[in-house]
Amino acid sequence: MSRRLPPPPARKLVTALDIGSAKVCALIAEPSEDGTLKILGTGQRESHGVRRGFVADMERTEATIREAVEQAERIAGTNIEDVFVGFSGGGLASNVASVEVEIGGARIEEHDIDQLLAVGRESIDPQGKMILHAMPALYTLDGLQGVKKPLGLHADTLAVDIHVVAAEPSPIRNLDLCVRSAHLGVSAIVASPVAAGKSCLSEEERELGVALVELGGGVTNVSVFAGGMLVGLASLPIGGVDITDDIASAFGTRRMEAERMKCFYGSAMTSPRDNHDMIELLPIAGAEDGTESTRITRAQLIAVIRQRLEHLTGEIAGALKDLGFTGPFGRQVVLTGGGSELKGMADYAQGVLGRAVRIGRPKMPGLPDAHSGPAFATLAGLAQFAASKELDLRQLVNPGQPTQKTESGSIVQRLIAAFRTQY
Repeated sequence: MSRRLPPPPARKLVTALDIGSAKVCALIAEPSEDGTLKILGTGQRESHGVRRGFVADMERTEATIREAVEQAERIAGTNIEDVFVGFSGGGLASNVASVEVEIGGARIEEHDIDQLLAVGRESIDPQGKMILHAMPALYTLDGLQGVKKPLGLHADTLAVDIHVVAAEPSPIRNLDLCVRSAHLGVSAIVASPVAAGKSCLSEEERELGVALVELGGGVTNVSVFAGGMLVGLASLPIGGVDITDDIASAFGTRRMEAERMKCFYGSAMTSPRDNHDMIELLPIAGAEDGTESTRITRAQLIAVIRQRLEHLTGEIAGALKDLGFTGPFGRQVVLTGGGSELKGMADYAQGVLGRAVRIGRPKMPGLPDAHSGPAFATLAGLAQFAASKELDLRQLVNPGQPTQKTESGSIVQRLIAAFRTQY
């Protein structure tokens, strides 16, 4: 009598779904034992039904989600059930809640940390918003800040900083409903700054202090990292689509033609040749109506782009100032998102902001070339977040308790000071 072989163990897969104003993309990956991710399949579709990061048309958004996920499933040769979804809309708010418990000089045990996290959980007040993340970050032992692993150490008091990210409930519920209507389970909805920061910022950058600016299609998210966690963020309702619309309006052409011109000929920087380089464009009427194409100089195109960029970078500078990203601390800025792919964008931003600026690309081996640029930083970060299994208290939040609030500027400076004393 032959023995029946047991069924093979189920594959542990993670799926990321980034629903943006310009595109919807999916990524299926398999975590390996060493923590790396094996990319199995990706899918991408032009976004329909999403404006400024918010769902504006349920049916069109659901259809686009289905198409992007089905494309990734075909390439991966598997079907998925649950996804980690990125949220990049406005209304995101970040805060750091600080709580402490008395230890009495004893050695810190697991139950002490559990008690501290329980106190931290009760201290979080969402103030009518929906909690997306409530992650314990840094511990403090008797005033010594920046402790990552307090277990086994002696202390009189043990404190923890809890990174909280919240959003307006209605947009989150709409996004969740769209995904579930596409017959997919939602493992978690992740704030895009958290995901993008995970994929394109180094651990040292997050600890010492860095600003991450995501130039999306309809939204620009400005976030500040310090002490290894996100400590402040702001959402600006402006993005790459506004540059495209400005071009279409200025030269009387279709949005598709304006996007092509922006990508192939556009730049944030000027050069002496711009007045001599000619660009042919099709007017809105199109050749089918007998309308001939017209020509403009590259200088004219860049002038329109730079006018919008001047406004955008002014808003970014204001947001950084409001977040406390100033002085010697505020030196490094990382640009990511599709808008950062505009030629000369880093040099332009560096000149306007007066800070060192680099382009942030996702650091994930095995990404297809088509998905390895800064436009896919959030997608890659979602997969990394899904595989990391970080401790998150958001499912345990009790909204009826008071919270300890810290101003963004002071928490940034305190965390920076704590880490600089360790080097």
